[in-house]
Amino acid sequence: MSEHEPVVLGQPTVGDEELAAVAEVFRSGWLAGAGPACRRFEERFAKTVGTAHALTTSNCGSALFLGLRVLGVKPGDEVIVGDYTFPATGHAVLQAGATPVFADIRPDVWSADPASIEALITPRTVGILAVDVAGQPGDFDEYRAIADKHGLWLFEDAACAAGATYKTRPAGSLADLAAFSFHGRKGITAGEGGALVSDREDLIAHARKLHTYGIEPAITREGSGALPIPEFHELGYNFRLSDVQAAIMNVQLDRLPDLLAARRSVAKRYHEAFENLPGIDVPVELPDREHPWQAYILTVAPEIDRDALALRIREQGVQCNFGTYASHLQPIYGKKQTLPVSADLFARHLAIPMHANLTDAQVDRVIGTVSAALPS
Repeated sequence: MSEHEPVVLGQPTVGDEELAAVAEVFRSGWLAGAGPACRRFEERFAKTVGTAHALTTSNCGSALFLGLRVLGVKPGDEVIVGDYTFPATGHAVLQAGATPVFADIRPDVWSADPASIEALITPRTVGILAVDVAGQPGDFDEYRAIADKHGLWLFEDAACAAGATYKTRPAGSLADLAAFSFHGRKGITAGEGGALVSDREDLIAHARKLHTYGIEPAITREGSGALPIPEFHELGYNFRLSDVQAAIMNVQLDRLPDLLAARRSVAKRYHEAFENLPGIDVPVELPDREHPWQAYILTVAPEIDRDALALRIREQGVQCNFGTYASHLQPIYGKKQTLPVSADLFARHLAIPMHANLTDAQVDRVIGTVSAALPS
């Protein structure tokens, strides 16, 4: 790569192995969703994240929505949601007919503050939807204690968290349900896609029907000696992952240890370069957690104009962006809450390039560009 080419913010790691896996699906004749490749990936992914069951979905948003549906969420319910997240999390609650109530976040790791969650519980609260921000799990022991105390369910938005751990337990195994994303910027990807995982067979079985219009997927009728004709008893959706995407995900799962190691190596170099640099703070990785580094987000000092800094960095060919959203500030939610920690970090966070393909030279360029762009 030329030194003048941009250093991109995110990039998938794909190659001949993924192409060969797709070719095998082409030869099989089963390209549609919920087929043999999906089942293979589901079995393997469940083992990876430490759950008994997994269901592939069209994306993480559909996994979140399906999870809320099978948990029985209905109009009039309130769901407490970690505020610092892409609004797909809150959107899923709205799509289920309920009201998202956003919890403010810890200032160090940006996941929902347990004290904020507890203060928001009302008689209408039915559950907690906790987000693994940038992939690092939140305080799930505390979340579970609050949920059990108040008779609530606990749902993990693990969109960015493949490969992360919390007190040695894999992300995805920390709640009643968890949802993952396989979008192009995630640690493992098929371009799009998602998964819903759980130890509860009843929840995943119900979600499996709902994600195929309300009936069992066609693969369950393969090889039948009769002519089974499914019946539709409830409204379902088309939220299936295609077998083409599942074939890619099976290869990506093989790559996961190497992809995580590459991202952690980049994060280590960023830490060493930036941790004592005035004007920015590096992200925190708590000692009882393993961070997958789906994103690397710097916190810019209040006296520095974050937006102007980002433009100076971009002018040098290094991509960067804001971190993620303080969801409660988005107009769709009515701006009914004041969450000072999340709002402050929304204005000061800066995401810099983080992916498994970054070369040493590119990391050097990012470090040099960010350092030079900071006010002296």
